[in-house]
Amino acid sequence: MKKFALLLGLAFIGFTTNAQDASGSTITVTVENVLSDGGTILAGLHTTDTFMKGAGVSNAMAPAKAGEVTLTFENVQPGDYAIMVMHDKNDNKQMDMDTNGMPQESYAATGEMNMYGPPTFEGAKFEVNGEDQEFRIRF
Repeated sequence: MKKFALLLGLAFIGFTTNAQDASGSTITVTVENVLSDGGTILAGLHTTDTFMKGAGVSNAMAPAKAGEVTLTFENVQPGDYAIMVMHDKNDNKQMDMDTNGMPQESYAATGEMNMYGPPTFEGAKFEVNGEDQEFRIRF
């Protein structure tokens, strides 16, 4: 569980946006079931090389508000990606964990979540093929 906590924390560190070409797809993510105001909703657009290993190839953030929060990734080039989101309630840019290694902050990913362990790229991936896409992710 400590490895999971470390990887999940690293996945949300370093939220800086990487420059890309002015062309590409727009990916819109609506995060459902945000339970409270306060803190920040962080999202990372990941490739297989960055998933659960650090910051995404592109990152987005928005102030948390109870209900839904929408984030956008622009100029996404064709390829396979996965999106991970978390509610950073205390704005420390990392996933906080209980002493037993369980996350204290809400998180989710595109695709299917594994109820008994961390998300996987294979379970979360989707293909960008030049079309704009929208996802709804529920905490």
